[in-house]
Amino acid sequence: MESDALVRDAKGTLRAEVRRRRRTRPVSERETATAGLTENLSALVRHRAPALVACYLSGADEPNTRPFLSWAAANGVEVLVPLSRPDGLLDWVHARGGTEEVGLFGISEMVGDVVDPSVFQSVDLLLIPAAAVDRSGMRMGWGRGYFDRALASLEEQPPVFAVVYDDELRESVPAENHDRPVDGVVTPRQILEF
Repeated sequence: MESDALVRDAKGTLRAEVRRRRRTRPVSERETATAGLTENLSALVRHRAPALVACYLSGADEPNTRPFLSWAAANGVEVLVPLSRPDGLLDWVHARGGTEEVGLFGISEMVGDVVDPSVFQSVDLLLIPAAAVDRSGMRMGWGRGYFDRALASLEEQPPVFAVVYDDELRESVPAENHDRPVDGVVTPRQILEF
């Protein structure tokens, strides 16, 4: 078993590689990826028919979730999006379009009334960001732990799908003892359940 320091170093190296790739991804490739991702996220929701979805609001270099959120709103799918709090936890608001503002860490967040925490407890499907996911379902996030804490707060965990670009689905990712796998991954080319 690798030491914790070696695993953390490996995670840092992989995160830096993913950030670099995302920043330099050509616009045409991003547009094609967005179309495929929107189609696959919509297909997953149609197949699972959740009453309430939680989904992240993508940053500039992340796989783009905004067209999916627009599709969900147009098709009566109720979606919550997160707001980062200084204490490392997430609040949630309904994704009904409208105004966005810059939140913590320069991340765009939707403006809206924060829902009671009990509403998040009734989420039927979570779509979460990741830096990379491996073929066993192990997710490597960005290291702040916001989504890990959100998942840990759920009394009953619904299916959790990480959203990544196709080249971020790896044979393996570095993992520490506290890391937990996801139930599936959605990329622009596929939906994979573990």
